Amino acid sequence: MVDFNYYIDRFLNYLEVEKNYSAHTILNYHIDLKEFDKFLATCDNCDIKVIDYFRLRRFLGVLTERNLDKNTLCRKISTLKSFFKFLMREGEVSSNPAASLIYPRRDKNLPKFLTEEDISKILDIPPFGEDIWNIRDKAILELFYSTGIRVAELVSLRRENLDLISSFAKVRGKGRKERLVPLGLPAVEILKKYLDMRLDNKPAIFINQRGGQLTDRGVRGIINRYISKAALNFHVSPHTFRHSFATHLLNRGADLRSVQELLGHSSIATTQIYTHLTIDKLKEVYDKAHPRA
Repeated sequence: MVDFNYYIDRFLNYLEVEKNYSAHTILNYHIDLKEFDKFLATCDNCDIKVIDYFRLRRFLGVLTERNLDKNTLCRKISTLKSFFKFLMREGEVSSNPAASLIYPRRDKNLPKFLTEEDISKILDIPPFGEDIWNIRDKAILELFYSTGIRVAELVSLRRENLDLISSFAKVRGKGRKERLVPLGLPAVEILKKYLDMRLDNKPAIFINQRGGQLTDRGVRGIINRYISKAALNFHVSPHTFRHSFATHLLNRGADLRSVQELLGHSSIATTQIYTHLTIDKLKEVYDKAHPRA
């Protein structure tokens, strides 16, 4: 019997080489499949060719008992579907036992976002002085709000990706797909100041105080520091700036297709979660339109 890890390695290699998936996405697939492998070790026969729908259902039952988030459970089901579809294509199994698995109904949680006033408050905290690390932090905050990019996209930026004359940045997103995002004037100005103050020729845009490339974790630490200074009473992550970017654009009249392109979403359905409006915006529309408001 072939070890299950052999099939995992082949599948992950397929995702990387042929599907061009990001390292983060591949890691999630790996975690899910190793968890399934651990479950199989408790079964009498864990040969890949005898795994059927009912065994997968038992595995999902084990996951359900752990009270996993529905989005997490949906991701694990998606992993199983893709994995067995790949094995069927490769001739390792005769059918896809995961094809009939049903996704649980997801909770419709609206993304959390900051108001324009909250954003201004946060962006004004780092002093516009001569300390390079304050300038770096201000550039990070401005870039997040100016472009709506993901934290992984921000830390991977290189000098060659910035065109501060034309006010554009080239970003590599999920699936290693590249897109151009416009830069607002405040972001351009602070980035120019920050890069002019750099005395090194390292390609990474954002570096830490030891001279290495800033990591996702480092950026989250910076965000947390300024959120604490802003005294906001809810959790704010780099993705909150992305949610705020999209929400503010739509509230000010941007069309959904353009916002989809700016965010780098492959499907407009993903972007549609941002079509919610703030209570203030709804009240404003009501006051203007209702004859007895």
